[in-house]
Amino acid sequence: MSLTINHNLLAANTARNLTSSYSALSTSTERLSSGLRVNTAADDAAGLAIREIMRAEISSLNQGVRNANDAISMIQTADGALGVIDEKLIRMKELAMQAATGTYSSDQRLIIDSEYQAMASEITRIAKATDFNGIHLLNGHLSGTDSSHNGAGLEASGPMKIHFGTSNDSNEDYYYVSIDSATASSLGIGLGASGTNGRSISTQELAQQALKALDNAIISKDKIRAHLGALQNRLENTITNLTIQSENTSAAESQISDVDVATEMTEFTRQQIKVQTAVAMLSQANSLGKLALQLIGG
Repeated sequence: MSLTINHNLLAANTARNLTSSYSALSTSTERLSSGLRVNTAADDAAGLAIREIMRAEISSLNQGVRNANDAISMIQTADGALGVIDEKLIRMKELAMQAATGTYSSDQRLIIDSEYQAMASEITRIAKATDFNGIHLLNGHLSGTDSSHNGAGLEASGPMKIHFGTSNDSNEDYYYVSIDSATASSLGIGLGASGTNGRSISTQELAQQALKALDNAIISKDKIRAHLGALQNRLENTITNLTIQSENTSAAESQISDVDVATEMTEFTRQQIKVQTAVAMLSQANSLGKLALQLIGG
């Protein structure tokens, strides 16, 4: 290579290498400071696309876990209210048994019946007052078959759709919570009942007939509680499954996205040495023009 003063090719070559090493050093610094291997699409275009899809999946799965937990809280609210209703039904059965025997007068049976009707009214009040987040649970609003669910309006009607999956597939992503009405009339007891059995215990005959109606009411209530218990068990299993999915998807996303600190620190140190060396060599290359001055001076 000839000695020239118009072009310093050695300095230009060194400056290019310095720029390249400095750019690599900047990339390593960015990765180490952020903890991410992929910070921009330029770092790994395909990896970035896959990572963002996985992140959306993870966020959806975590929200699905929260949805399922909310549903469990709702079921427990309904079950707690049904437990109170259970106590009222047991007391009504006790009162019916008391009025069914012949050792009480008609006036005494009317007194017994007044408590019986008060218990029936309290059952209806509890059923209508029990709500979760403004949604009434035991008044029949959530009763019906799965196909009767309608979510087209601002307020859905029919069985409640519990959504926990990342899509909208009925086999994978949701199922329905249906809760029958637990008012006194729907259970067939109290003055609002459609049949004569269970309406009153004001006479010995009515009290005897009410015993069967109360048995049916207790069975109906128990069916609601058993259905809710089975749904709660399903939701708890669903939460376990969703948590496992989220955990493993997060692990896969980490493999794509997160930086290997040990490897990147090695690269950082290597590029740092190259930058320092290039700076030193650039200083030497820039001083080569002085050799020409020595020749001219000579």
